[in-house]
Order: sequence, then structure tokens, then C-alpha cells
Amino acid sequence: MSFVVGRLGLAPAAYWAMTPRELSVVLAPHVGPAPLRAADLAALAARYPDRPPA
Repeated sequence: MSFVVGRLGLAPAAYWAMTPRELSVVLAPHVGPAPLRAADLAALAARYPDRPPA
């Protein structure tokens, strides 16, 4: 709520009147990419190892 009211300038009443879908649309441009999953990290490490293969 503090981000939507403080940073985006919405009135508190507008925040509380929003549906979850409306809130997600408002926040979408301010959300970063999803965190890297362990399986994806392992795939990257296998593809790009720190050391050259022996």
C-alpha cells in the first residue's frame, strides 16, 4: 500500500477499492523479472562453467 499511495500517488480510497487484478496491472511495470530457479541456475552453470573443461 505504501508504494501505491506514496510512489504512484493513488489515494488510499482508490487503493482499497481496487480488485487484485487491477492492483497487479498497476504494479506490473514496477516489478522485476522472476527470480532464477535452481534448475535454471544449474543449467547455466553447466553451459558456462567457471573453468574450462579438462
